[in-house]
Amino acid sequence: MYKVAIIGLGYVGLPLACLCAKKGHKVIGLDIDKNKIDKINIGVSPLDDEYIKKNLKKGAIVATDDFSKIKAAEIIVICVPTPVNKEHLPDLSFVEKSVESVSKNLEKGQLVVLESTVYPGTTEEIIKPILEKSGKAFYLAHCPERIDPGNKKWTIENIPRVVGGTNHESTEKAAEFYRTIISADIIEVKSSKEAEATKIMENTFRDVNIAFINEMAKSFDRAGIDIIDVIKGASSKPFAFMPHYPGVGVGGHCISVDPHYLIAKARGYGFEHEFLKLARKINDSMPEYTVELLEKELKKSGKDLAGAKVGVLGLAYKGNIDDIRESPAVEVIKILKEKKANVVVYDPHIPIKSDAKTLSELVDKSDYLILVTAHDEFRNMDLEKLKGKIKIIIDGRNCLDKNKVIALGIKYKGIGR
Repeated sequence: MYKVAIIGLGYVGLPLACLCAKKGHKVIGLDIDKNKIDKINIGVSPLDDEYIKKNLKKGAIVATDDFSKIKAAEIIVICVPTPVNKEHLPDLSFVEKSVESVSKNLEKGQLVVLESTVYPGTTEEIIKPILEKSGKAFYLAHCPERIDPGNKKWTIENIPRVVGGTNHESTEKAAEFYRTIISADIIEVKSSKEAEATKIMENTFRDVNIAFINEMAKSFDRAGIDIIDVIKGASSKPFAFMPHYPGVGVGGHCISVDPHYLIAKARGYGFEHEFLKLARKINDSMPEYTVELLEKELKKSGKDLAGAKVGVLGLAYKGNIDDIRESPAVEVIKILKEKKANVVVYDPHIPIKSDAKTLSELVDKSDYLILVTAHDEFRNMDLEKLKGKIKIIIDGRNCLDKNKVIALGIKYKGIGR
């Protein structure tokens, strides 16, 4: 068994730490959040994540903010955020600071693995030189994280992983480690650059296809065609079609961010990703489009968004989690407030950031609803309780029973429906 140090105990690092401990490895967890460290050390999950809640055991992970502790590890895995700045340019500051700390405490022969999503070339061109300042011999690889919070079928334990090192020995050592914790294929590629590119391709693929379906939703809406029925029909083709679904916007730390990493990097070597830029533009337009759907419905009744009591269902970027990174809800709320609407927000998974304490309270304070997050609490809510209170529902995730809503005398509008 290995002694593993994991840097960054968030939505990627903490599940990995739990998995390593579960498989018998000795785990040290590094983070700068003292409150998070304290909770982990007593076996309490700091995140609303079912996998972590189930697998985080008291004492199984030694969480600390003392980077000197990594000296005792054989393997160091970096799982820190890689966001973009206001100009949509890559922000590698978290990675660089973490690697600087690793370099100061590096011991000969340690394997350093970067899981954070980065543009192709980062491991070789940025991380390696920082580690070399230590004067110690080390192994270095990239294994892009693959985790889908809230997914009960595909978890961190059974999703195949891709590994690429800065040399053959590094690739082999990293692959050997991941095979001790993952019950799925570990694919070895020729370089860290190929591993980095794999992650970027996975997420830009989704971003592009979601943008395509969002544009089709806008078009079909004007044509009076229900896109959900069309997707169902197209999905009957047993080859060459993969269903994607429209929505209020793309969020999270991957799909809405990763394309910008490739766009910026490619520009540096003289290539412009026009297709990816267009996809980002389309997906970024969806929060505004969703608010416009409410505006149009209000105008049919001679009403205006200014002064309207609008309840926003959800803050998280996807259902049944508490992660608000890049969530379209933030932009929806911003637009509503700019248009002078009276906004009330409720997310059962993020009560601290909610205006209402319960769904009933939000409904009582609202005349109109915009559903942003497909939490089970919203999917399964008793629609009868909305009768006589809510006049219009904008279903930003197409997850409600359209016909039942209409039967209750409530105007319904989905994305492309």
